[in-house]
Amino acid sequence: MPVEKIILPSGLRIVHERLDHVRSCAFGVWVQSGSRHEPEALCGISHFLEHMLFKGTDTLTAAGLAEAFDSIGGQVNAFTTKENTCYYVRVLDSHLQTAARLIADMFFRSAFAEKETDLERGVILEEIGMYEDTPEDLCNELLFAEAFKGASLARPILGTADSLKGITGAVLRGYRAKAYTPQNTLISLSGSFSDADLQAIIALFDAASDAAPPAMEPAGYSPGVVLRKKDIEQNHLMVGFPGLQTGHDKRFVMQVMNNVLGAGMSSRLFQKIRETHGLCYTIYSFSAPHIGAGMFGIYTALGRETEGEALRHIRAEVSRFKAEGITAEELSRTQEQLKSTVLMGLESTSSRMSAIARNELTYGRYIPEDEIVAGLDAVTLEDVTALAGEVLDWDRMSFAAVGNIDTEQAYLDILKG
Repeated sequence: MPVEKIILPSGLRIVHERLDHVRSCAFGVWVQSGSRHEPEALCGISHFLEHMLFKGTDTLTAAGLAEAFDSIGGQVNAFTTKENTCYYVRVLDSHLQTAARLIADMFFRSAFAEKETDLERGVILEEIGMYEDTPEDLCNELLFAEAFKGASLARPILGTADSLKGITGAVLRGYRAKAYTPQNTLISLSGSFSDADLQAIIALFDAASDAAPPAMEPAGYSPGVVLRKKDIEQNHLMVGFPGLQTGHDKRFVMQVMNNVLGAGMSSRLFQKIRETHGLCYTIYSFSAPHIGAGMFGIYTALGRETEGEALRHIRAEVSRFKAEGITAEELSRTQEQLKSTVLMGLESTSSRMSAIARNELTYGRYIPEDEIVAGLDAVTLEDVTALAGEVLDWDRMSFAAVGNIDTEQAYLDILKG
């Protein structure tokens, strides 16, 4: 059945897709409230709030919630991004209404007990420590903080030790009331469910509120360099360029460009830097689109003694890519690979639930698979060359390094040519 959309008088949106050949249903509650919506003093509160919704409600303890989901075989989780928070569960169709009641209880009636808040603050501080001890994640965090300096997009989703100190249970309760409104909440379902299930979900979540959804400040990319000394075996390096924003009309071209340059084992960077020269174990490129801004990046990790040579080869390969574009064979292979990834990824109810939600949040409608395939097939060699010329601008490069690093000037001498 096609994807359908319901908009309730409160402003709450529901997108749903019935799949009669499965026995499970994936159910997600998406809130357009993430780290970009937070005031600086409460950096990390969206992620903290996500954690706390699992820490007990007015009727169930945290252990009681966990046991209730386990008793129906529910696969439940949540995540926070720069722009959204999502709570989701996948269950057999016979347990959908029970799962929805549990999510609604968390969503509307979380207790935010101060004892639990204090305990969970400690858990999040450990999570922050884990990121600090993961150089790849730290390098990415530093690059975004530098390239989007001064904007909320630059701030860490997890917050900081200082910002978390002032977040109490009462603060969380107040922020939830302000940030979780019907107007910025979307429910997504994909799988097996009945009309009665749908009506039960509407009744659970159709709560009126006159609170205005939180605003999100704009962000703009600017070049910069950030270095972090850390006593580790490898140096972790990340080069950034201004990328495309979420929903950009050149997004299919970007997918092709990224895939050919560095997103797979047959990519230019992998073959040249790792396979031909043996300078690293890991190297890849990535596209990170956000609302109103984005970044295109290249990451690698390697020893201090080989990083200079590797960076020179990366610059040369990127410059050659920009000047010469890609071959017809590379374009055809990449189009088939990307189409396969999209289509095979939509064979699970969880993936489909996420896809129809993201489509609605970004475009206000469902983007059918045929339209995605057509968009990828429409990419030309000239499109990729033109986008590479726009994005891969060494004068607008950003750079981050973590490890036993060299000087800023040494890196710039290599990368700026």
